[in-house]
Formats: sequence, structure tokens, C-alpha cells
Amino acid sequence: MPDTEEIDGDVYVSPRYLAASTYTGDPALEPLLALGFDLRHDDLGNVYVTAPDHRVRLGYLPEGDDDGLWRINAYKDSFGPPEWGVCFNDRVPTEFVRAFTTALAEAYERGPDAYLARPAAGVDEHDPFLAVVPVLKQGWEIDRPRWGVFAVQSPDGFAGLEFTTGDLDPETELTTRDARWQMWAGKSIDRPVWYATASTDTPVALLTAITECVADPAPLPRWREETFSYIKGMAQLTPILPPGPPAPTPLDVRRAAASRRPAALPAASVPRWSTTSRPALPRPRR
Repeated sequence: MPDTEEIDGDVYVSPRYLAASTYTGDPALEPLLALGFDLRHDDLGNVYVTAPDHRVRLGYLPEGDDDGLWRINAYKDSFGPPEWGVCFNDRVPTEFVRAFTTALAEAYERGPDAYLARPAAGVDEHDPFLAVVPVLKQGWEIDRPRWGVFAVQSPDGFAGLEFTTGDLDPETELTTRDARWQMWAGKSIDRPVWYATASTDTPVALLTAITECVADPAPLPRWREETFSYIKGMAQLTPILPPGPPAPTPLDVRRAAASRRPAALPAASVPRWSTTSRPALPRPRR
């Protein structure tokens, strides 16, 4: 866990996929802005971030038409339809969005062959199954089989991931939850606390960045008063205590003991008597 002096929150939320959003977009925007992406905003407070070559675009849309707070698209042709699109709703933990934008920034630096790499079954780092491996390593289990859907679920049943097979409508994938990939947390996929979707051609490395962050066993810090009641019923909240004083060293113990002893009187002020001492002689009378 990080140093408590740097933590923005007073409780740890575990498992982390129940932590919900921090309601600030800056941490997730930073990886792209560091590469020189252009940032603009409208009068409503929506933010638009565009790559220097206009082939990657991000929208942070608190005043959008639906609960899709984050929408990220990539293009082969900057004037054509998106090659892939990812959406995070308004309650996704911000750390998961940042994991995605960090991986996207790294892929963008490598070039179009990285951030437009299509998933391909059985092809090393482009195999779609690789995105599922991080959660399987944390004990997630294959969910009950459904026709055309591969699904895994967390051990507590409060989070899941689905991969839909077969043909899907590209426009529907970009505008609804009926996408190739979907992650969610809550009591059911039909009424999730949060969800994230990714269309068919989203690079596997970007999806894996999300699942690795979701699978991380470390809890996330949040403010208790801002934690939703439905999360409190499912998640474990652990107080973040301030750091205690350092343990005293043996030298500290000795110094403390010495400071509690009474100070010794000067030797000259202590009368010395013994049985052989002679009584004082009477003073002569005047």
C-alpha cells in the first residue's frame, strides 16, 4: 500500500472493483496529455482530447447524452469511422481508466501497428484470451455457459467479464452495451454498479491493461462519506490509519529512564556522620 500521507481517502475498499469512481478525470488524462494530445472543452464542461495526428480521440463527457463518461476511439482514417471504441461509464474506478490510457499512450508511441493491432486467435500477444488471464489467476471462474458468450465471474459474484462471439453490428458496438467485450461490477450484469465496453477490434494489450488493474489484489483508497451505500453492502471498508510513531530504540529507552531519575546532590552538601565522630566543642563564653 502507498504511504498514508499521500493517500486521498480515509478508507481502503476491497475488492478494488467495488471502489467506484473518484469523480476526477485528471489522472486518466495525464498519460495522453504528456504526449502532446490537444485538450479542449465545451461550455458544459465536457472535455475532448485529440492525438497530434487526429487518429486517437477521447471524450470525457460528464454532460453527455448517457452515462458513458469516457469514450475513446481510434481511427485508420481520421475522417473515417472508428476502427475500435471503448466506453467506461460514470462509476468505473478511475484507476481502471488510467490503466487503459497509460497502455494506449505506450501503444501510440510505438505507432499505428500497436494501437490499431486487431485481436487474432492463436497469435501470441494478439490472442483475445490473453485479456482474460489476469482475472483467472486471481480465482475468477468460468460462468455458466450461454450460447455465443464466454463469461468469467469473480469468486464473490460481484464482478464479471463477457466476450461475445459471432458477428456484431459495428455501430451498435460503439453506441450501446452490446459490444464484443464487457466488464461490470455489482449484483448483476443487468444492473451493474459500473461497466466498461470494448468493440471487436480493440487491441488485446489495451484490454489486458484493464483486466490486470481489476485483478490487482491491492485495495483502493476512497472517502467513506462518498462511498455508495450499495458498495458498503458488498465491499470491505478498512480505515486508513495515520502512521504511528516510530518504535523507540534501546538508546531512546535508556535516555528516557535517565530523565526520570532524581538528580544527585553535590557531594559537599551531604553531611558525613559516623559513630567515631567527636561531638562539636562548646563555643567559648564572652
